[in-house]
Amino acid sequence: MSAFTLTCCSTADRPKSFFDAREIPYACFHWSEGGVDHLDDLYQSITPEEFYGAITAGAEPTTSQVSVGEFVALWEPIAARGSDVLHVSLSSGLSGAYNAATLAASRVEAAHPGRRVLVVDSLGASSGYGMLVEYLADLRDAGASLDEAHTWALAHRLNVHHWFFSTDLTSYVRGGRVSRVSGFVGTALRICPVLDMNDGGRLIPRDKIRTKAKAERDVVARMGEHAEGGLAYAGKCSISQGACREDAERVRDLVEERFRALRGKVTINDIGTVIGSHTGPGTVALFFMGDTRGR
Repeated sequence: MSAFTLTCCSTADRPKSFFDAREIPYACFHWSEGGVDHLDDLYQSITPEEFYGAITAGAEPTTSQVSVGEFVALWEPIAARGSDVLHVSLSSGLSGAYNAATLAASRVEAAHPGRRVLVVDSLGASSGYGMLVEYLADLRDAGASLDEAHTWALAHRLNVHHWFFSTDLTSYVRGGRVSRVSGFVGTALRICPVLDMNDGGRLIPRDKIRTKAKAERDVVARMGEHAEGGLAYAGKCSISQGACREDAERVRDLVEERFRALRGKVTINDIGTVIGSHTGPGTVALFFMGDTRGR
């Protein structure tokens, strides 16, 4: 039996099969469109093709976080069977879920004296957040204690790099991350903004690259600059994508060609309905372990 139970949220953007296989319970965020509410249930009730197709056709989904009560409902049965919890949350720079989880943790601990629920702000998102969770699952399975895993997460969360680009600026314009004028000009000139996640867990534009092919090479070059060990990087690497699988596969091929010591193959995951509501189709994100992220 593991020393603790590892949990996270659906916004870690890994498939349900991953969480089931690694025994990681998760809480679902929510999204709404056309007055209808949905769970971010890892594409169990809608396919990625249907979701992104609706956005392309003009849908404008909105999102909401996991509530305090939903976190309590997730952890109550875990605490009742005598297990402590390490929960990893979506970045506080993007959502209030960390605060909700912290409140819920205090309620569960009060209801179950002696049990502990520790909450970590991942300062990450999508499959980068999911990568942090995967490393913690490895530690758990290797016999790490709750405190050891918690300490490791706080020490290494800013080592998870998030580099991404988008070929469709529509959702970024709608969300206010790109002005309408810039979005129009960018689309007309085939400009792909390159962004990353800073040390506060917020999305920061870093460059404007003209043409998708150059953007694909740029994010891989960033990996060469920042990955632990440079081209000798021997850690995990993953990619998430929104309705642009071929673009993600080209980035994967570039990574596997340049980084020959990777721990396993590069995984490609669908960007989920919550993150995807804000990034839209055409986004490719690359995640790896590296130096400490800055401002």
